[in-house]
Amino acid sequence: MNILLSKLLKTSNLTQNPNFNATSTAPSAWLQVYFSDPGSPNAGNYEGGPDKYLATALDEAQFTVDVAIYSLNLWSIRDALIRAHKRGVNVRMVMESDNMDVKEVQDLKDAGIPIHGDQHEGLMHNKFMVIDHSAVWSGSLNYTVGSAYKDNNNLVFIQSIPVAEDYTREFNEMFEQNLFGTDVGVATPFPRLTIAGTPLEIYFSPDDGVAKRILQLVGGATESLYFLMYTFTADDIGATVIERSKAGVKVSGVMDTGQIKTSQGSEYDKFLQAGLDVRKDGIKGLMHDKLIIIDHKIVITGSYNFTNSAETNNDENVLMIFSPDVAAQYLQEFQRIYAQAQP
Repeated sequence: MNILLSKLLKTSNLTQNPNFNATSTAPSAWLQVYFSDPGSPNAGNYEGGPDKYLATALDEAQFTVDVAIYSLNLWSIRDALIRAHKRGVNVRMVMESDNMDVKEVQDLKDAGIPIHGDQHEGLMHNKFMVIDHSAVWSGSLNYTVGSAYKDNNNLVFIQSIPVAEDYTREFNEMFEQNLFGTDVGVATPFPRLTIAGTPLEIYFSPDDGVAKRILQLVGGATESLYFLMYTFTADDIGATVIERSKAGVKVSGVMDTGQIKTSQGSEYDKFLQAGLDVRKDGIKGLMHDKLIIIDHKIVITGSYNFTNSAETNNDENVLMIFSPDVAAQYLQEFQRIYAQAQP
């Protein structure tokens, strides 16, 4: 860790909180959530989506931008990255190798931005960006036209030096050390922390045992489980959802129609047979979120679908936020998508 980061950490409002007993306060400017909306009047013009906030942040970058993205073809993000590079910002990228053969990625290469492909059997499925060692953008959003304007996705902004350090460590493993998938890297510096009264947990797959923690939290639900999931084939998580429903926990979910039809072992039919309130999404694009809301106070999101590949092979990141206020924002988005969905 460099001297600047060390000084900033000493003055930050970070506290280690492994038990998460702190009362969550309303996040302010340090945590913001954005959602794509394929039904927006401007969606057809490919403007006004969540990418505009990310592009604005890139235009304000002063020193560094690290990007780990599964796929990219959004002109707004391409152009903002090139502008940052031309200003002298140190821009670096890692990508899924299979998705690098597109014009927008070539434009970035031509501008002189270094891009490192994973060249790995598993997917480099991350969707995160770290700006100036102090801000992280994560969520389910790929930097593509489809993700921002045709699909349902979420984008999370966190202003925090420790959180940025977590994601930078993961980025450096891939970019500098060529460690992907099952390659073992260093431990996450701050896997559990509290910012302004809001506890967070940060996980990277496949190193950190994400499924085990998800099972603990889902299994501990006492009131409600609401989920939006692109691909849901994890039998153990599915069985726990059903068990909690039988115990009286309210369960509702929306899954991507295409994945229900094509994914081997989808939990959808099992949920229906168990009497759960689960629906197929109602848009032409993808229900691409990877999201679960527990008891109106815990949010789990990121790039991680509930699948064996996400747990054992792919490079993924997962953010767990313990905040009724943040959960309320995600629940409102869940209700919007649920209202469009089909039984």
